[in-house]
Amino acid sequence: MYKSIFSLFILFICSISNAQSEVIVDPPPYIKTVVLRSRLTNNFSPIIKLGEPLILEFDDLSDSQEEYTYKIEHYDYNWKASKLIATEYINGYNSDWIRDYENSFNTIQPYTYHKLQIPNEKTIIKLSGNYLITITNQDDEIIFTRPFIVYQPKVTVGISVHKSRDISYISSKHNIEFSINHPDLRINNPSQEINVVVYQNNDWNTAIKNIKPQFYKGNQLLYKYSDKVSFWAGNEYLFFDTKEIRNATNNIAKTRLDGLFQTYLYTDEMRKNKTYTFYPDVNGNFVIRTIDSDISATEADYSQVHFALEALTDISEDAIYVYGDFNDWQLNDENKMIYNEDYKIYTCTLLLKQGFYNYSYVTANAKKEINNRAIEGSFYQTENDYYVLVYYKPTGSRYDQVIGYGHANSENLRN
Repeated sequence: MYKSIFSLFILFICSISNAQSEVIVDPPPYIKTVVLRSRLTNNFSPIIKLGEPLILEFDDLSDSQEEYTYKIEHYDYNWKASKLIATEYINGYNSDWIRDYENSFNTIQPYTYHKLQIPNEKTIIKLSGNYLITITNQDDEIIFTRPFIVYQPKVTVGISVHKSRDISYISSKHNIEFSINHPDLRINNPSQEINVVVYQNNDWNTAIKNIKPQFYKGNQLLYKYSDKVSFWAGNEYLFFDTKEIRNATNNIAKTRLDGLFQTYLYTDEMRKNKTYTFYPDVNGNFVIRTIDSDISATEADYSQVHFALEALTDISEDAIYVYGDFNDWQLNDENKMIYNEDYKIYTCTLLLKQGFYNYSYVTANAKKEINNRAIEGSFYQTENDYYVLVYYKPTGSRYDQVIGYGHANSENLRN
């Protein structure tokens, strides 16, 4: 019953791309460290080229020795289930057991590590598009879901990042311009057949959709809007590294063993009214690692990581969250901060596996509309990754193809 209640809890995030967030079912408290990303080095995104490997990993902290099943389903541009049947987009089976699992070794927090790679001998994806992977238990209850995207490059995408053209936001926003080049693909009605999505970093919540081509130039579609494809630049992500879980290190004030390891970060200051300072980050992502072993998947331990944000008063009617890819950019009670009147700080404690983590502080109103600048500020100098995905649905087609993928970084501002 306990698992059933939590496994059916769906997070509805009201944002520009809320349809994508609505398909996400957040895992219950005993499922931790869900990773879904490309196997390519330094690629943290769940966006892959057709035929490339995608890996799903997660830890089960319960003692049930549960066996899990996966199911892969095809979705349309708006993250609604497509009209295709499984045999049209999968060679083999779209559902099967996760057979690769192993118990942790020499950790204070015991867990069972589960791993799935797509494609595998049972499941091969054969069409591009939006996909949802659903993990269920032996009772057929949904444990969690995660979206991912498969593209097949039929067009090329050129992207450039600029300061905002609006003088009011020139120091705080990035404007994205891009072109779609399709010399080998006939597009009869671009405004109807082509859709795009623009992502900042890997954050589902801030994606911009439903952008029509502004100009047509031969076999090229141009998107040079001054306002429609504009993002708050935000600030560089904060970070900590628990690979040395027993010792205080950079950004970690102290550690102690109390049942589990306890990791206390230095108290963060609000950066909204401070000057911009550059330091490298991984744009909100995380990497599991430990110096005690070469096998981090099963030998990295867990610690309670204690976050603290300085605030002389309870600063906002909106809720404040610790934010990042560690929970797929979701907002829930676990990563929501609580104000401590006695110490004048906001606090939050998260159970996290050893590794290098990026995080930031965001606010969100009752509708879960996210503000990434109320705490951290927003500076045009901030280094962000931007991705453009191109969807194609010709007249008469039954599904949305993903035919193009482009990437740019704001380190190379064009103005």
